[in-house]
Amino acid sequence: MDKSGIFIGGGGAEQDTAQVLHLDLANRHGLVTGATGTGKTVTMQILAEGFSAAGVPVFMADVKGDVSGLSQAGTPKDFLFSRAEKIALTDYELKAFPVVLWDLFGADGHPVRTTITDIGPLLLSQMLDLTEVQEGVLTIAFAVADDEDLALLDLEDLRAMLVWLDENAPDIKARYGNVSSASIGAIQRALLVLENEGAAGFLGEPALDLADMMATDGGLGRINVLMANKLMSSPRLYAMFLLWLLSELFETLPEIGNPDKPVLVFFFDEAHLLFDTAPKALIDRIEQVVRLIRSKGVGVYFVTQNPDDVPPDVLSQLGNRIQHALRAFTPRDAKALRLASETFRPNPDFDTEEAIRSVGTGEAVTSMLEKKAVPGIAQRTLIRPPCSRMGPLTKPERAAVIAASPLAGKYEAAINRESAQEKLAARAEAAAVETRRAEEAAQETKDAFAEFNKARRYKPPMPKRTQSKRRGPSLTDALAKTVVKQLNSREGQKLVRGILGSLFRSR
Repeated sequence: MDKSGIFIGGGGAEQDTAQVLHLDLANRHGLVTGATGTGKTVTMQILAEGFSAAGVPVFMADVKGDVSGLSQAGTPKDFLFSRAEKIALTDYELKAFPVVLWDLFGADGHPVRTTITDIGPLLLSQMLDLTEVQEGVLTIAFAVADDEDLALLDLEDLRAMLVWLDENAPDIKARYGNVSSASIGAIQRALLVLENEGAAGFLGEPALDLADMMATDGGLGRINVLMANKLMSSPRLYAMFLLWLLSELFETLPEIGNPDKPVLVFFFDEAHLLFDTAPKALIDRIEQVVRLIRSKGVGVYFVTQNPDDVPPDVLSQLGNRIQHALRAFTPRDAKALRLASETFRPNPDFDTEEAIRSVGTGEAVTSMLEKKAVPGIAQRTLIRPPCSRMGPLTKPERAAVIAASPLAGKYEAAINRESAQEKLAARAEAAAVETRRAEEAAQETKDAFAEFNKARRYKPPMPKRTQSKRRGPSLTDALAKTVVKQLNSREGQKLVRGILGSLFRSR
């Protein structure tokens, strides 16, 4: 086989041309589509095997738990060897591949975490579907945190920062801009929605080191499998994680143009879940990253049921196509089938639309990029059998894979170092203590002034006058009081009138 490419298959019903995905064109992205049960997962599995065998690391989301079997050698079955013989796959052998299991919730694989700071205000705003004004407030929060040396690591840090921003809005307005309570409330509500989807476990430390994903084991590319069966119930968090990972790669990796083989390959399984619930800003961001990340040597492959599940601007970037059967049960299905056939370069030997309708399980209509990135003519292709197990791991097998991982123990324990929440809480406590001290000092000053004023208004008592000793009443005084008392009585008044009358008559 050609060592510069991945053998996809050949020997279909109407042609014998082998189909090869050329490694130097693998960063031009790709698309694997088809109805449920037509073989998309197995195709994704054999592509992952091919990249790993070529020394290319792979990241893939395992939505149904099926591709975790890549870590185990396949079970010998007659139909596998029969298919290999039919398509002239002479070096076919059953073997396992180096797999590292990841899980955002930490239950079925190594936990995956990143920090709020690493995501940044722009990407986080797009993930939360914020308005322009709300995005501005979030940007101010990041700027203030940076200037104040407040690390934003998890959701609690960001919430504490927003509360502090609201409380100190008048002070920061002149330097950073206006911050309204309404915008902060809207951001807090959006964070609550994200937390309810399980983002609290994703945001924190230790943060993922991309080098742990972009590694080889024994010359084979490491296959990183994200256990996403539970994550599918949180589509916003799923989109957030995948877009963050792509964005991080885009910002971290250097420009290398068109390498001989990719430095990493992404598989987005059940891609419709990514686009159906994502806000427009997020879809625009995905389109931008997909368009530009190929120059970093990263290939992106979407796996979904219909080509129209992928936005047109993204679909136009996907050069390598593997189309499994589509069934036209409804008018929408018929339209999707027609559109899918029109995206292929026609083959004069058969009708592409009819071929897509009639291919069986494990068979597909394929078109691989050829020299100068020209799409190849559509071919009916029998997909090669996988070397690893088709099917999920058992619980004991999964536990064994996690325990034997070269990353065992590195990410399991969460780290909660001092960050924005702790520092702001310490500041608040220090401010409260200072306030109490100020109040106590003010009270002491008030009491001192009161004492001073009391002392200033104090008047000493006047000295007492010297008085003679009081003596008892004399006999004359007693007689005079008795006479007066008698004269005031009725008998006294008669006596006075009688004396006065005799005096006047004598005259």
